Amino acid sequence: MTIPGVGRLTAGVIIGVVGDVRRFPKPESFVAYCGLDPVVERSGKAVISRGISKRGNKYLRSLFYFLAGRNYSRNPTLLKFYESHRDRLKGKKLYTALARKLARIVWYNNRPYEPK
Repeated sequence: MTIPGVGRLTAGVIIGVVGDVRRFPKPESFVAYCGLDPVVERSGKAVISRGISKRGNKYLRSLFYFLAGRNYSRNPTLLKFYESHRDRLKGKKLYTALARKLARIVWYNNRPYEPK
């Protein structure tokens, strides 16, 4: 299965940096490796979102951010996600959320994948 908007060169870069995506047991692990995982602080009943961790691979984070910004209209799953979140998220936050979604799609690419 191919991912709309991700070509051979981009796939080669992802494989070259990550290796085998199946080494990550769940999509959250892969998203964290890419540095796109959210940082959430909790104290009592308060929950504060601090953005993304940026602890992962900066090249993958930049690549997924670039792909999300350029190709969300070519990928029906990303387009649906974009349209449903553009009222709540603006600018870079929306593209970061799209990049995170795209990273999850890449992880699911070697497994049975149903667009949600």
